[in-house]
Amino acid sequence: MRTKKWLQTGLAVVMASALLIVGCSNGNNAGGKNSESGGENSEVSTEPVTFTYFGFGANKDTMASDTTIGKKLQEQTGVDWKMEYVVGDGSTKSGVMIAGGDYPDVISPVGELAKLLDAGAYIPLNDLIEKYGPNIKRVYGDYMNKITNEDGNIYILPFTANVNGYLSPPDPSSTFWMQRRVLKEFGYPEVKTLDQYFDLIEKYQAKYPKVDGKDTIGFATFAGTAGEFFTITNQPMHLAGYPNEGGVLVDMESHEAKLYQGTEDEKRWLAKLNEMNGKGLVDPETFTANKDQYLAKLTSGRVLGYVNYSWQINDATNNLRSAGNDDLRYVALPIVFDEGIKDAYVDPPSFVNNRGLGISVSAKDPVRIIKYFDNLLTDENQKLVEWGIEGETYTKNAEGRMVMNEEQLTNRNDNDFKRKFGFAYFDYEWPRYGDNSVYDDGNAHVPFNQPEVAAINYTEGDKTLLKAYNLKTFSDFYAEPVERPWYPAWSIEKEPGSPEQLFSQRAGDLQQKYYPRMVLAAPGQFEKVWNEYLAEYNKLDAKSYEEFMTNKVKARVEGKW
Repeated sequence: MRTKKWLQTGLAVVMASALLIVGCSNGNNAGGKNSESGGENSEVSTEPVTFTYFGFGANKDTMASDTTIGKKLQEQTGVDWKMEYVVGDGSTKSGVMIAGGDYPDVISPVGELAKLLDAGAYIPLNDLIEKYGPNIKRVYGDYMNKITNEDGNIYILPFTANVNGYLSPPDPSSTFWMQRRVLKEFGYPEVKTLDQYFDLIEKYQAKYPKVDGKDTIGFATFAGTAGEFFTITNQPMHLAGYPNEGGVLVDMESHEAKLYQGTEDEKRWLAKLNEMNGKGLVDPETFTANKDQYLAKLTSGRVLGYVNYSWQINDATNNLRSAGNDDLRYVALPIVFDEGIKDAYVDPPSFVNNRGLGISVSAKDPVRIIKYFDNLLTDENQKLVEWGIEGETYTKNAEGRMVMNEEQLTNRNDNDFKRKFGFAYFDYEWPRYGDNSVYDDGNAHVPFNQPEVAAINYTEGDKTLLKAYNLKTFSDFYAEPVERPWYPAWSIEKEPGSPEQLFSQRAGDLQQKYYPRMVLAAPGQFEKVWNEYLAEYNKLDAKSYEEFMTNKVKARVEGKW
């Protein structure tokens, strides 16, 4: 079990210290863990007001006050939120917002940040933070140079600012998942390589072609929308032994960033999918099913293996757990191309600066909003949005450790409960402590990073599987992470209309056009379609893009974000 803390040091600390000395006096206790919003006009109004929140992630619309957490925060601040989320293509929605020039009060942009920034959708937060944000300054102090744009302004507050170091999760996950009954059927064999992974699925499907009267699906993934097409395009990177850097592989020594699109790694991945499709193992709706249809397949128990990041399929994961049949649940495995490759699925210490929440130019009362953000960033409220209410959703043992009993854990894993209580809305897409943070009292910020909680959270099926592989936690499947000071490279922004952004768009368009053709090609036709794809890709200026990414990576290594 990993309990190593990685401390954030270097230029970021020096710059932040210089920037934040001003405004931390006048008795405002800006460095305190539970300080109130200080600075000018420190009195916080609690007059009722409702603001609008829009998220480009997937969720169900709600009023914040209809959740337990939202109601508690409303009682503290008087602020309620009408929370809405994107339906369909995010790029289309952001385009409509920009064309109309009318925005919600706050926006969590996900992949639309560069476009919204270029359109001037966000207001600078610098002065608001200085006047009303002592907790914001405490949480983001070490990262201030990383959240400040080249124009000197701060526009969003990201979600990954780790406080008090870095606590590795006991149960990380790869992108390759296998149904547990497959492993059980063959005596829990070691499954390390891509060939071993598909061989096992093929053997099981041949033995059990149907489940509950319906055809077994050997392998599935979600590539039905442009916004999540990275699910299938990212895998050559992981199989080659690299963490999620987006479109490039970064050399640990030279810090050179090289694209893997158009390489033998990409070809090898697609050729394997084509081979498996020829054997009837690949879901024929891989490129056409919508997200709900895909999640329904995973929940049905018919799928033997799939590729996804865990955060993409939380609803299906929780539904399967709630159903109580451990054999139909999945386990993530550190799959690579060859035995000699060291996996890199566990993220090293990182800071993602292009995912966060910002205040729009249409906001009715930015001061009231920034005070709400600041109030959210006390230890008390961070425990509320992650752990809930003591005595109700968690307890403390004699040593002061935050723990959960089985009933509380069952609720914490239940999608309906998480939405009703508010965990599904407030534990991520708001200004927050990063997942790997630790409180001063030693408790983990995220419940499932708490060793005591992780141990109780294990079902009998979990314990049986771990025992079969002689492991204590699921993290023991994986290699230790290697620190990468630039990580993750996918968060490097490309200006809208820039050569880098245009290259990314055109290269991605080629993948969306040719991946279905290559995967679904008839036996013997793959090479022909691959060569067509490669010929089109080689017309793009990949070299200039790699030079851009290399320069950005090297700048980050030097502390220049």
